[in-house]
Parts: sequence; structure tokens; C-alpha cells
Amino acid sequence: MPFKPLGDRVLVEPAAAETRSRGGIIIPDTAGEKPTRGTVIAVGPGSRAEDGRLLPLDVKQGDVVLYGKWSGTEVKMDGKDYVILKESDILGVEG
Repeated sequence: MPFKPLGDRVLVEPAAAETRSRGGIIIPDTAGEKPTRGTVIAVGPGSRAEDGRLLPLDVKQGDVVLYGKWSGTEVKMDGKDYVILKESDILGVEG
């Protein structure tokens, strides 16, 4: 996919939502929680400091990240759902 985020933005593919509760109850799509975990697909070059230096991002392609429930902008490309986040919306990296 030829997509390059700008600045400090990150393209994330959300993890599949859970379809069953711990007790085995099937959760319909409309009642399911929005995913807050995903895999980084692409990263921008970074943000600029006040003196003009480029500050690279702390995440890289392939990282599994946790982000806020209502963070980012949802987009659909090539039939798949993605979320575009600012690096500040990412809460942490797994592993």
C-alpha cells in the first residue's frame, strides 16, 4: 500500500475486536468495544523542533501499540480499516 503519513502521524491496523466475552457470550458487532490495540503499518518522518531539527518517532513499522479508545481518524483503504493517529495518541508499545 503506497501510503506515507505526514509529520508525527502513524497508520495503524486495529486488532480484531473480541467476539466473545470471558464467559463465552457472543458479542454482536454493534455492542463490541472499539479496538485500542493495533499494529503500526507506516510512520511519518517525525515532528519538527522549534529550531527546525527533525525529531524521529519512537514507534516503527511492525510495533504493536496501545492507543486511546476515541483517538485518531478511521479510514478505509484497499478494503481494510485503519486508524491514523498522532504519536501523542499512542499510549505505549507492547513487548
